[in-house]
Parts: sequence; C-alpha cells; structure tokens
Amino acid sequence: MPPGVRRYDPDRRQRIIDAAIRVVGAKGIAGLSHRSVAAEADVPLGSTTYHFKTLDDLLVAALRQANEGFTPAPALPEPDLAGALARLLGEFLSADRGRVELEYELYLAALRRPALRPVAAEWCESVVAALAPRTDPVTARALVAVMDGISLQVLLTDTEYDEPYAREILSRVLRPA
Repeated sequence: MPPGVRRYDPDRRQRIIDAAIRVVGAKGIAGLSHRSVAAEADVPLGSTTYHFKTLDDLLVAALRQANEGFTPAPALPEPDLAGALARLLGEFLSADRGRVELEYELYLAALRRPALRPVAAEWCESVVAALAPRTDPVTARALVAVMDGISLQVLLTDTEYDEPYAREILSRVLRPA
C-alpha cells in the first residue's frame, strides 16, 4: 500500500474490543494495555489509541459487549419465576465458565475504575427492567443482588451451581412480606 494511504478496515474497532476481551480473559485486567490489545488484534498500536483514547474507554466498550451476554428474557412466561431464574442462572454459569469469570472481572473492575460504574449500573438496570413486569422494582433489584451473590459464590468457591438452592433463595425473595 502506498505511504499515506489508509486501508479501509470497518471492523477494526470491533476486532480491538474482541481482542481486549481475550487479553483480559487470558491475563486479567492487569495484563491489559494498548500494546497487548494491538498485538492480539493484529493492528498497529496507533489504531487502539485512535479508537480508544484510554484503557478505561476500551474497558467500557468491553464491558458493554460483555453485558449483552446475560439479561433475562423480558417475558419469562413460566408461572414459577424463581424456578425460571434459577434455571437461567444455571445456564449462564455452565455455558462458559471462563466467559462468566471474564464478565464478572470486568463488572467488578468498576470498584476501582469509576468510568466503568455507569456501564455496570446499566447492566443492573436492564435486568431489573426485564424482571419488573413480573414483580415490583424493589423485588426485582433484590433478585438481581441475590443472583449476583450466588454467581460470585459459585465462581469464588469453585463449587458446582446448586439450582434447587438458588430456586429456594429466589422464592424467598419473591414471597410477599
């Protein structure tokens, strides 16, 4: 290609996000740098900084993409909401444990990276909105907190997901006071 001529590459930004997710999955957030992502995406270093000025910008894009992986279907038609959520949580945790760990690592990175907090909040709000038609907003938030807690316990203790336990706990949250 002649000097000064840009190669048309409309998918480059997405490849950079995908590469960032792979880098975090393999090395954790500590291993993320513009250089490591550029190498993983097979793009010039300047491309990563062109599309994402800071690493936080890149992490925001990665977290947004990861958030798309889990939101309960807005119309969980089964009458047993606790059972449906317990089953959905089990499917989420068993589908690809590495992916789930990556998503939680990005989610929890918001503790130290304020730029990620709005994206983490968006995820919580989207799940609450999906559950709201089946319950009230306060209960929906409690269900999100319980599902997060159960997920973190499974991930941190390296134990098997216990669907009957999750169903029982979720049904307790759903019981009228």
